[in-house]
Amino acid sequence: MHRHARKVRRLAVALTVLAPLAVAAPVASAVSEDTATTAADCALPGRTGWTDEGHDTDYRQFQKPIGTKRVLMLFVDFPDAQATDSTNDYYDELAPAADWMQKASFGRVKLDITPVHRWLRMPQESTTYGFDRGITFEEHELYMRQAVQAADPDVDFSRYDMVYIVPNKAAKAIKFSPTYLYDPAAAGIVADGKRLKWGVTFGQDMWRWGFKVVNHETGHTFGLPDLYAFEGADFHRYVRGWDLMGNIAGPAPQYVGWELWKFGWIDDDQVSCLSTAGSRTVQLKAVERPDGTKIAVVRTGETTAYVAESRKAVGNDAKACSTGVLIYKVDSAAQTGYGPVQVVNGNPEATPPSGCAQLDMAAFRPGQSFTDPDTGVRIDVKSSSPLHDVISVTKQ
Repeated sequence: MHRHARKVRRLAVALTVLAPLAVAAPVASAVSEDTATTAADCALPGRTGWTDEGHDTDYRQFQKPIGTKRVLMLFVDFPDAQATDSTNDYYDELAPAADWMQKASFGRVKLDITPVHRWLRMPQESTTYGFDRGITFEEHELYMRQAVQAADPDVDFSRYDMVYIVPNKAAKAIKFSPTYLYDPAAAGIVADGKRLKWGVTFGQDMWRWGFKVVNHETGHTFGLPDLYAFEGADFHRYVRGWDLMGNIAGPAPQYVGWELWKFGWIDDDQVSCLSTAGSRTVQLKAVERPDGTKIAVVRTGETTAYVAESRKAVGNDAKACSTGVLIYKVDSAAQTGYGPVQVVNGNPEATPPSGCAQLDMAAFRPGQSFTDPDTGVRIDVKSSSPLHDVISVTKQ
């Protein structure tokens, strides 16, 4: 099972395969004076000490998600699973992640991926690294170290921020794709005078997930938790395919607007915050597009809030079922894999349309509303247009 574990557990961060109209004129955000708050009033502190949805990510442990990230991509094979094919197909499978990340971040992050197009022979057989039984931190770091050592004679590691390691298809024992997050208290991996802090070691699941596994795992290096469930029969019950950190193969996989704000990809003036009793009307611009108000946040506690955002099914792989106002609860004290983001189903009685089964928690449409009597939060969808949704938010 994929456990984005604390360092004290000494487990690697791994990805296991589980199983991703009314038209209104523009309306400006209207805020009554007694509810005027700043975005900072809705920012939540992290309480897990590891990956979570808090705004106070420790960027000594994690990678700051702003600017150009220089990534080295290495290709490895093994004495018991030798490569006979070209590295080009492997690079082509994963390289589109760079364009996806640049678009998702509105140009604020660039993955500058440099491939070393030759196979590097690992010193151990593929079956000895522990991928088929739940890899530990020590086993994972050994795997990383050996790949780096194999490349070190020909590569200047001081030029790179992160390393991607890709195994050949014959290495069936390398099943899944863990993220490597360094342990500051240990000696770690040093090459060319630079400490290797972040990396992803891909497995055979990359051929199922495609390039978005890169964006999922790189999200962990930015401090994001897993949004699918670590326990229970329904692994994707929290967010379905609405967030890339949940079901990567879902019909609407991207980072939710809350995470765009956490990353600094949207600014405070694109966040409508209601942290005290009151009400307001907010025009939300599609979260997939730049500019405009992206999220409406209603703070409900020290580490909890409800968030609403507009989804407009933008992109070649998006489906019409992924449109409307997405409403979800954020809990920055929830551990990775235990529901730090939970989407509210806008139409629990409906059968998902064909092709939308992975997204069977619907967004809200005009005329629908959500109420949480425990917190006094109510969100009403007033109208919709091709680029915007207008909502009213109330907190008792």
